[in-house]
Amino acid sequence: MSDGGGAQESDAVGLLRALIREACVNDGRPDSGQEIRSVRVLQRFLAPAVAAGRIETQVLESAPGRASLIARVRGTDPSAPSLGLLGHLDVVPVDPEGWTRNPFGGDLIDGEIWGRGAVDMLYLTAAFAAVLRETALAPERPRGDLVLLAVADEEAGGEYGIHWLVREHPDAMRVSEALSESGGMRMGAHVAIEVAEKGSAGRRLVIRGKPGHASIPYGAASAAYRVGEVLQRLGEVAPAAQPSELWDAFVAARIGDPALAERLRDPVSIDAALPHLGGIAGYAHAVSRITLSPTVLRAGMTHNVIPAVGTIDLDIRTLPGTSDADVDQLLAAVLGPLIDEVEIQHLRGWAATASSAREPLFAAIERAVGAVAGAPVVPIMAAGGSDARVLRELGIPAYGFGLLGPDWTYERYREGVHGNDERIDVESVELSLAALRLIVAERVGGLVVE
Repeated sequence: MSDGGGAQESDAVGLLRALIREACVNDGRPDSGQEIRSVRVLQRFLAPAVAAGRIETQVLESAPGRASLIARVRGTDPSAPSLGLLGHLDVVPVDPEGWTRNPFGGDLIDGEIWGRGAVDMLYLTAAFAAVLRETALAPERPRGDLVLLAVADEEAGGEYGIHWLVREHPDAMRVSEALSESGGMRMGAHVAIEVAEKGSAGRRLVIRGKPGHASIPYGAASAAYRVGEVLQRLGEVAPAAQPSELWDAFVAARIGDPALAERLRDPVSIDAALPHLGGIAGYAHAVSRITLSPTVLRAGMTHNVIPAVGTIDLDIRTLPGTSDADVDQLLAAVLGPLIDEVEIQHLRGWAATASSAREPLFAAIERAVGAVAGAPVVPIMAAGGSDARVLRELGIPAYGFGLLGPDWTYERYREGVHGNDERIDVESVELSLAALRLIVAERVGGLVVE
């Protein structure tokens, strides 16, 4: 099939379009997602290699329809690396009115594949499956295992996906290193490869007042007013920047103005320099510090009762090495004199994770990106989260991979993720495929890449 220009689409592009059309939308409800549909697409794609006895597959359902596919090509050497290719099958909801085209059409127009999940992260899941099949059907078996981990529920936290899999089926998930999402965007002349993710340390602030009838407010103390006082304090006092080795690498790769780079390396002047960064300022702010974001406010049950209790839910994103105690101490410092009036409750969270950029897999990524794109790589931290952190928590080195085209700045990448008119160009799919083949050939063998 073609986009009207006569170009023949690759197996990976065809698979990407098919995955988009399955519309495995995950809105957080247990019965959403229904990733079994995309699992069936992958099973059909891998069927020739499965029939030839070259791939072992398992379909694992955590709940009806919440399916993940594990596909393994066995290597000949048990001591060789076992490389995992971790991709998710679910996508976030869409507002169809914000789209120029059908968000689940998988249209190929002027060299771009349109659809929800094209960037996040079905293009990589399709590339992973394509290279797995190529490796399985190659004349020589690989030295080490190559494993496709196509999982459910990443967009809602992974309870029906990777968390359930590592808990209930640890042998199926067995790999020694892994590639996943959140890499490949251009940082100046460099290609960004994610080596770390911020953690999450959600908190609920409980603020108490004195209730009363709303028609006679004198003598009452509305918790809603106190919620406002706490919000004002949160808006006025912010955590300080904490530059790190990854921050220095980001500044060196992305900031061409030496004077601005110097200001960004100084914790005292970072905040004043951020407005000069344009579209990447939000990312720079996020990865240079712990962030506190009030997200859900509650106070009162009915219009004629002055509320006795108000709550503020905080989305708190932490840096590597930050403990729960550190977060509580930071909150106490931010709230200052209001801390005695606030009860801090812990919500669900996880620690920040990082993989060393000195691991052999990262070196293989560097060589592959250099060979395909002629560009150096820069290790970066992701402000958000992905399933890769679960592997890192198990001690498995995991990196956010990809090789997007030269015009794919970080800003363009972020606009595509969860945005309207999400799409990815064929060039980026093919660049990622080319680099992935080199990485697989180096780490586990089997493929012959010219």
